[in-house]
Amino acid sequence: MKIAVLSDIHGNLDALQAVLIDIKSLDINKIFICGDLAVAGPEPVETVDYIIELTKKYDVTIIQGNTDEMVIKSTGSPEDKYTPPNKIMAEAVKYAQKVLRADQKEFLMELPETYSEKIGNLSVIFVHGSPRRNNEDILPDMPLEKVKEMIESTKENIIFCGHTHLPVIYHIGKQTVVNVGSVGRPFTEKPKACYTVLDYPDLSGSKFVIDQRFIAYDQESAANKLSKLPFKGSDKLAKMLIKAISRYPE
Repeated sequence: MKIAVLSDIHGNLDALQAVLIDIKSLDINKIFICGDLAVAGPEPVETVDYIIELTKKYDVTIIQGNTDEMVIKSTGSPEDKYTPPNKIMAEAVKYAQKVLRADQKEFLMELPETYSEKIGNLSVIFVHGSPRRNNEDILPDMPLEKVKEMIESTKENIIFCGHTHLPVIYHIGKQTVVNVGSVGRPFTEKPKACYTVLDYPDLSGSKFVIDQRFIAYDQESAANKLSKLPFKGSDKLAKMLIKAISRYPE
């Protein structure tokens, strides 16, 4: 059995479509998406519609990311915990709130915060940030003790997450933690769309392979679309699709 795990699409339909082409070539049985579907990308409306249609054609499970929650709950006030402290990201949330339709917002609102599933002999949990919080970072080069503390509430064999836009795999005891990176706003040195495939050939066994995949897409086209969106800082977000020199635009 093979499953694909995606996260942090962020309204980048070009990147998502490139990943889907790769997925279709791999005989994937099921797709999981760990949230952050629309905010801060070139095509938030079109991307959410595309994902909704995807759920009608394939076996797809989606959880809610922290920016999905922001779209539903942010008031725009700096004191509001659902309003990003970064001003450009706050503008991106406000823009998504403006352009997304009511049915799309309802779709985001109804997504679960986490999801667990038994796949053969493996128990798997999907979260956005960490099992504790949807905005907690599981980053590369973290002390194992810190990662262990973040996942101590879980018993699953595999924990899939996203949020940081930086892929990494940790093995802690009998558990494997996989940050699948970002489809739509990768912060890797070469910012290709990133996702992960779990290859689990023997459902009665315990052996599996994690393949973190990096997919080329038309970054220039996506950046050009994003730079033209009518909110302050869209041009700076666009530059991050070509080269992410920092985590947040300034």
